[in-house]
Amino acid sequence: MLRFLSVVVLAGALPLAAAAETRCGWIDNPTPGNWWLTDADGQWTLATLGGDAAPGMENMPDLTKGEWVSRRGSHGYGCACALLVTRSSDRKVLAIGGVRQLSLQTCNSDPKLSPRN
Repeated sequence: MLRFLSVVVLAGALPLAAAAETRCGWIDNPTPGNWWLTDADGQWTLATLGGDAAPGMENMPDLTKGEWVSRRGSHGYGCACALLVTRSSDRKVLAIGGVRQLSLQTCNSDPKLSPRN
């Protein structure tokens, strides 16, 4: 709950157009430091190696403890919902309030998302 409250505080410091929203879809961590969330609206960058990481990225839970498809060691993908403050014009994530992992079936059965095996 504290994570979600912190995103509300962060949202208050941003322009009024920015508001926290829940986005659900495939969460990818293909290599160290690189994280994306792909939902019905497209790909949202959470962090890039050697680049920006959205505030709140340090609160990312250990997704390998749930339904997670490993591709390279602990790197891979899963299904999740994230509370985000975003800027839709360039799909930039300005803050992460929290991430809740879902079953792979949840994303695989969503008609707005491409299924994965």
